[in-house]
Amino acid sequence: MTRKPRTAAVVGGGIGGLATALSLRNNGWSVDVFERARRLPLSGTALGLWPAALGALDALGVGAQVRSLSRPQASGAFLRPDGGRIATLDVAGLERRTGEVTRLVSRPDLLALLYGAAGEGTVTFDARVEDIRTLDGSYDVVVAADGLNSAARTALFSPRHRARYVGASSWRGTVDGETGSITETWGEGLRFGITPLSDGRTNWFACALTPEGQRNPGQEAATLRGWFGHWHARVREVLDRLTEAEVLRLDLYYLDPPLPAYAKGRTVLIGDAAHAMTPDLGRGACEALIDAVELTRALTAAPDVPTALRAYDRVRRPATQRLVRAARLMNRMAHARRLTGLRDAAMRTALAVGGPPA
Repeated sequence: MTRKPRTAAVVGGGIGGLATALSLRNNGWSVDVFERARRLPLSGTALGLWPAALGALDALGVGAQVRSLSRPQASGAFLRPDGGRIATLDVAGLERRTGEVTRLVSRPDLLALLYGAAGEGTVTFDARVEDIRTLDGSYDVVVAADGLNSAARTALFSPRHRARYVGASSWRGTVDGETGSITETWGEGLRFGITPLSDGRTNWFACALTPEGQRNPGQEAATLRGWFGHWHARVREVLDRLTEAEVLRLDLYYLDPPLPAYAKGRTVLIGDAAHAMTPDLGRGACEALIDAVELTRALTAAPDVPTALRAYDRVRRPATQRLVRAARLMNRMAHARRLTGLRDAAMRTALAVGGPPA
C-alpha cells in the first residue's frame, strides 16, 4: 500500500521558503507555498554565499547550478576613507579550511533557480495568509518564512518579539562596470561597500546613522555624494555612475528580544521570521538555506512532527541567535564615531585570529 505524502504549508516564497519547499519535495512531501507578492522580483543586488550555505545548496540538489550562476570572491579588504587598508579577508585561508570560497550571486537569479527547482504549481502568488494559525490542522507541518516583520512570529509569540531599528539606514543598488574584488570602507559613522556581480556590473551599498523612517525623495543619490564624495577613488567611481532611480533605501533591523523557541505545536519559524539579523556578516540568506535543510533532516529523522520541530529548535536556535548578536556587534563597530583607530585595530586582530566565518 502506497503511503500518502505528508503535507506542508510554507508561508513566504523568498529564499528560505523556496528552499524549504524544494527540500521537502525532494524528500517526498507535498508542499504548498503561499507568497504575498504577485511575482518573483526581476531586479536585486548580490548575495554572498558562504561555504556552509553552498553545502546546503548541494543538499538541495542545486549546488552545481548555483556555482555556474555565481562568481567566486577573489579577494576582499576593509579600507579607510583615504583608501588605506584596515584588514584583508583571508579568502585563501577560508578555502583551505572548508574546500570552498564565498561566492556572489544575484538574488533574483537564486530565487528563480529555487523556484524552478521546487516545481510548477508549488507557489501560489498574491496569496496573503493573515493568521498562520488558520493553517493548523490542514497540514502536517506549517513553516513560517514570512520575513523580517513576520506576522506569524507575532501571532505565535506576541508583538514583544519584533524587529527593532538598529539606528542605521542602508542604501544599495548596482552600476555598470566591473570591480575585481570586495571592499568595505569604514569612516566615522559611515561605510561604503562594493562587490562584483556576475554580469559585468558592480553591486554597492552604503550605511549611515539616521533617524528611523527618514527619507530624501529625489535626493538620495545627492545625499550619498555629499557623505562619500571625498572618499577614495573606487567609491567615487561608483558614485559617479549611480542614478537616483537605482538607489534603494532601507532601514536596518534585528530581532530583539530573541525568541524563546522557533516552533510551537506543528508550526515552525525559519529565516528572518526566526532570527532576523543586520546584514553585517552577510549571513541572513545563508542561514535561511541552512534552516531549510536542517528542518527537513529533523522531519525525516524524527518519529513525529512535534519531536522533529523540537530537534530543529535545539540545533538552529543557539547557532543563529549567536549570529544575530555577532552581527549586531559588527554593526556597532562599523558605525563607530569615536575611537575609530581602536576599532580598526580590533577588526584586524579578529580577522587575523579567527578568519572570516564559514
